[in-house]
Amino acid sequence: MSQSDILHILEQVKSGALAPAEAMTRLKMEPFQDLGFAKVDHHRELRQGVAEVIYGAGKTPEQIIKIAAAMRERGQETILITRIDEASAAAISQAHPLEYNALGRLGIIGRLPEPDGDGHIVVATGGTSDIPVAEEAAVTAQALGNRVIKLYDVGVSGVHRLLHNLEPIMSARCIIAVAGMEGALPSVIGGLADAPVIAVPTSVGYGASLGGVAALLSMLNTCASGVSVVNIDNGFGAGYLANIINHMKQKP
Repeated sequence: MSQSDILHILEQVKSGALAPAEAMTRLKMEPFQDLGFAKVDHHRELRQGVAEVIYGAGKTPEQIIKIAAAMRERGQETILITRIDEASAAAISQAHPLEYNALGRLGIIGRLPEPDGDGHIVVATGGTSDIPVAEEAAVTAQALGNRVIKLYDVGVSGVHRLLHNLEPIMSARCIIAVAGMEGALPSVIGGLADAPVIAVPTSVGYGASLGGVAALLSMLNTCASGVSVVNIDNGFGAGYLANIINHMKQKP
């Protein structure tokens, strides 16, 4: 859909020939851009409230460069790329101004938006080994316009570390709890806070942790109310969901 097409729709709304709701429906159905190897959904932000994110795993740097170029040409100011290694990030940075987060294995082209959420999002980890997944969640939330407070290495093996940070937990709009091993952290936080808790199991742990399955099952079986669970190591999914929660009051 071209700018002239959009202008025509707006003129129809102004004249009364088209209802605003119908105009919004037409705009949400704008076609994607076909690059051959990828179909870039430029209108996702209008349809879902968040612009398209590039999942980098399995894509070549050249493919990511072309996808990002198409996004920038359409005016997308912040482009988030997840699951890329340092070599891919170095190649992409030759074509686009990329800021790379090595721990979270993601990059941002463009600028981070000013936080405009209803409050702040807490990202907490059980241990230091969970930080890579937590960083993916935290940077995702920041890239979507949220203020993030990080509480790392506050797991149940030394629960006093968590209790020392009750103020940001109690005042949070949403909390992301990232943990491996037995995955107990979300249950403890869920029993303390009145905000929604998003539990993220990680693949951190010894043999019987089964690559994060033990933590996943523990989180699914939590006795704390208000806890939801995303997939193993899915920091992006947690950050995305927290963003939706933190912007709920702004929806018409």
